[in-house]
Amino acid sequence: MKKSNVPVEFVYQLFALIVAVIIVHGYFVSVVRPNANQIQIEQNIEAENNPNYVRERSVWVLIKDFEQESCFILMLWALAIMGFKLGLLMNERKLLDADLISVAEGMTILPRDTRELERQIETLNEKEKKMVLPRALLNALRRFGATKNVQDVSVSTHTIFESESERLESELSMIRYISWAIPSIGFIGTVRGIGEALGQADIAVQGDISGVTQSLGVAFNSTFIALLISIFLMFLVYQLQLMQERLVFDSENYTNDHLIRHMKTDKNQ
Repeated sequence: MKKSNVPVEFVYQLFALIVAVIIVHGYFVSVVRPNANQIQIEQNIEAENNPNYVRERSVWVLIKDFEQESCFILMLWALAIMGFKLGLLMNERKLLDADLISVAEGMTILPRDTRELERQIETLNEKEKKMVLPRALLNALRRFGATKNVQDVSVSTHTIFESESERLESELSMIRYISWAIPSIGFIGTVRGIGEALGQADIAVQGDISGVTQSLGVAFNSTFIALLISIFLMFLVYQLQLMQERLVFDSENYTNDHLIRHMKTDKNQ
């Protein structure tokens, strides 16, 4: 049977986006906008009866517009993607606590010993063998068996971890794009609100400024919410990036401490 070439992560991201749209839109339609409309009606009535009435800022009113809804959808989508990547990182970190190769302290690894050590790593399942640490260990053993040069093994292993670090960094590009897109959507709300306010300038000149103030509320509320979400997401992005960098660093140290430092060529014995 032919295997599908569609990446699992792409399917997960697409499914996560659909779920985020359904959840957020359903919540806004059933809870947020009805509450916001009710609060605005009550405030308008109170303002008509009391000229000195000061409208209180309500969370429902702050988040009720379509721009804020879009920002929350993108936030949930980004959190889902980060959760997926965090799960992968946790699985890879578990291997750092595993005894992938049996090399006792003081033991020397010669080029002829590499095949036996390779078999120990090859007993892992296919999913684990694709992780960075088993790949690096297998590469080091095969390289040492072929070249019998410890320095060459060290350089080759370091190159693998550098490539892995760049790969993990590039995979954060979608989350960074979402974090950039959220403030942009907030600014779109700002432009829309200001445009609506300017369109009602003639009514405001006649003394009714309620429409203008409501439109300006849309303008500032959307930017306010978008910037708050963006700050929150960027904090999580940098925390995830830090965890990725630590994984690569710890995996390289594991390879050096558990394998490469034990390697010796026959002429050194």
